[in-house]
Amino acid sequence: MKNNPIHPGVIINEEYLKPLSLTITELSAILGVSRKTVSKIINERGAVTPDMALRLSRAFDTSPELWLNLQKTFELWQAAHTSKKWKSVQPVSGQMLNANL
Repeated sequence: MKNNPIHPGVIINEEYLKPLSLTITELSAILGVSRKTVSKIINERGAVTPDMALRLSRAFDTSPELWLNLQKTFELWQAAHTSKKWKSVQPVSGQMLNANL
């Protein structure tokens, strides 16, 4: 994937909060979490956890996998593009694996 994937917070804001005229405070009450927690996600400073994915899926009639996959895709892209250190890891050969068994 060449382009930076969208953070789940952007999806929540653009696809749910704005069309439904919901505030962060109202959504936090619906989800049963603090306003700060929702605000962090909406402003791309927080991540969707498995618990939050379950809450969002219930509130918006989606699947928890949708929210976790959005978060995973975003984080993986960020990791791959913010540091190149992972590229220095050498692949483990089959001979090395067999020798360690």
